[in-house]
Amino acid sequence: MGSALSPRPAGNLPAEVNTLVGRRPDIAEVKRQLSGTRLLTLTGVGGVGKTRLAARAAAELRRSFRDGVWLVELADLTGPELVPHAVATALGLHDDTGRDRLEVLAEQLRARTLLLVLDNCEHLLDACATLAARLLRAAPGLRVLATSRQPLGVAGEQVWPVPPLVVPDPAADWQPDTALTLFAERAAAVAPDFALTAENRPTVARLCQQLDGLPLAIELAAVRVRALTVGEIEERLHDRYGLLTGGSRAALPRHQTLRAAVDWSFELCAPREQLLWARLSVFAGTFDLAAAGAVCSGDGLLVEEVFDLVAGLVDKSILSREDHPGGARYRLLETLREFGREKLGAPARTTVRTRHCAHYLRLIERAEHEWFGPRQLETFRWLESEHANLRAALEFCLAEADRTEHGLRLAGALWCYWAGCGYLAEGGYWLGRALELSPADHPARRKALWVNGYVATLQGRVDIAVATLTEVRALAEADGDDVVLAYAIHRQGCLSLIGDDLDRAVELFDTAMAHYHRLDLLDGHVLMCYVELAVALAFQGEFDRAAQLCHAACALSNAAGERWASAYATFCLGLVDFCRGDLAAAREGACAALRAKRDFHDLLGIVLAVELLAWVAAAEGQPERAAVLLGATEAQWGAVGYPLFGSRYFTEPHARCAETAQAAISAAAFTAAHERGRDLTTDAAIDLALGQRPPARPRPDRAAEPSLLTRRERQVAELVAEGLSNKEIAERLVIAVRTAEGHVERILQKLGFSSRARIAAWVAERRSQSGGSGQR
Repeated sequence: MGSALSPRPAGNLPAEVNTLVGRRPDIAEVKRQLSGTRLLTLTGVGGVGKTRLAARAAAELRRSFRDGVWLVELADLTGPELVPHAVATALGLHDDTGRDRLEVLAEQLRARTLLLVLDNCEHLLDACATLAARLLRAAPGLRVLATSRQPLGVAGEQVWPVPPLVVPDPAADWQPDTALTLFAERAAAVAPDFALTAENRPTVARLCQQLDGLPLAIELAAVRVRALTVGEIEERLHDRYGLLTGGSRAALPRHQTLRAAVDWSFELCAPREQLLWARLSVFAGTFDLAAAGAVCSGDGLLVEEVFDLVAGLVDKSILSREDHPGGARYRLLETLREFGREKLGAPARTTVRTRHCAHYLRLIERAEHEWFGPRQLETFRWLESEHANLRAALEFCLAEADRTEHGLRLAGALWCYWAGCGYLAEGGYWLGRALELSPADHPARRKALWVNGYVATLQGRVDIAVATLTEVRALAEADGDDVVLAYAIHRQGCLSLIGDDLDRAVELFDTAMAHYHRLDLLDGHVLMCYVELAVALAFQGEFDRAAQLCHAACALSNAAGERWASAYATFCLGLVDFCRGDLAAAREGACAALRAKRDFHDLLGIVLAVELLAWVAAAEGQPERAAVLLGATEAQWGAVGYPLFGSRYFTEPHARCAETAQAAISAAAFTAAHERGRDLTTDAAIDLALGQRPPARPRPDRAAEPSLLTRRERQVAELVAEGLSNKEIAERLVIAVRTAEGHVERILQKLGFSSRARIAAWVAERRSQSGGSGQR
């Protein structure tokens, strides 16, 4: 997670679990079309293979995109507002500001060269169209490959209907890489002795013709060879078509073909398998067996039955099984989920979704409790795997007034995920919606209020934080709710801390601490009160008390098996050591905190630790390392959304660090090092900060070698340094824009750079070396 994308080919495309058959010409066509358009939409009926084709074509194009190829799965999203959040999450761009999500994405992608694959856009067409148009305008290096059952309708969009697989004539000789190949491979996977022969090939061809060459329909039929011959499968499908079309096979549109295949697969399932299939349609993304049992059992299904029935649906290719760190998880393809949802019906769907919501509310409230304990990291990983289901549960809870309490409880209990794991922006979205819908006297409102105040404070939305915390404190004082009052006062102390009112912050933290002790409360919030009070005291010069508080917090954390808050205490100890001049101890504390924060993807904790390590590097006489780390933190602070909290107690040492580094090396060297830092991914910045690998930089011989670039490329580099766009370079040199783009890309590759700013810094350095004449 982080705000900077990798300068090397990267992405998140999933590994293929089986071969992609019959698509080589289509892959070539998709790649060809993407070379001439910045937005290509693959359309077609569900089951035609849009997703697999897009993923394979994108994978083969990965080397063409310096900042990677990224898949955004949209099928599980229920609201258009979540589309930018889903894109940011897929890209690892967890910007936690309160700004418009599209504005944030546009800013962060502006200088990037990447391919964005938007999968399953049809139910969110307007949101996807708006996002694509906005990002394509802002980011010249961006291309978008979308899959949808209908076009997005964006200016400049190229639409390519995905054809079905080629089905050879039953009487023709064997042809490889066709629909018959797909059937044979999938059939052999469930019946190893199956093979295409001269005898069964005509029957398989007729069967694939009946299925119109649709890959999903063929795969559903192929798994039946375990129990039926190919001829029996063909006969049963023929009967199904006659029933659906009144015997007119010629009148059958392709979506009806798929419907027939799915409906036939449904009827071949046992009644209890059918019931489970329908109920499983309420899940979003993936789910585990425990969730399936809790949500889908009852009203005719025993929990014990669910486990066996899931295995049966996997065997029939209705469910796909995926291996995750926490164990096996299962997924319904979107086409099959839609079918199951239809079979479930509205009343039953509400019943099962209510159980879904109750199940996740119960688990989230347990996870909140386990966040303070030895299962903390395991809890974080579980939360990440359930992100889509958490969204689905929140959406369901906030759709009706009588379910608002559950929505408030869910959004509030997830504070550890929002604030601790890099999802502040999404947390603010859900908390805001829940609070807007809830009555003023709702019993679950208070917790959601102070959690929202906490999230808003970390995001820098000070007005919202002040109003929210003032409201909840008044409610707690009026009703004598001492627990909520303690949390409210604590978070008001955070507001004073980032507002540089240290005396007020210390007073509020001390008051909150007194409440916590009197109530015998101990959790992650209490530990953070120790840490935040220690930070305020350190800035006041009270180093001894600050250190005592941090040691106490670490001792309490260690006794509980807690790591997240403990890492902040360790960071604060490093800060105290830095202020005292013990640079070795400061470096040790910052590195220990950084290693822990990396495990939780806690961007705020990460950037604080890297920031401190930059200060240490400058103080130790390592100006280039300090410059690289400062560049990395500036990119990360932009994603956190509140650079250095706007506090002079953080901005002043940051500025001193930069001044020290600039005084020790040339301006060009500082700029180049700083830009290298800005180009690092968060993971790469962490590796560098921990000393696990050196900073990415061009080799010295490359930077000094005039013949590395051609004469034309040196001309283009000079124009890039002047700030010209590719279009302006093309006009100046009287060449095609695409030619100019190619020159810039080759310059970046030859010099090992990842941004135009790095080219400009290189040109400036060469000018200074040659007395200002440049290299024309």
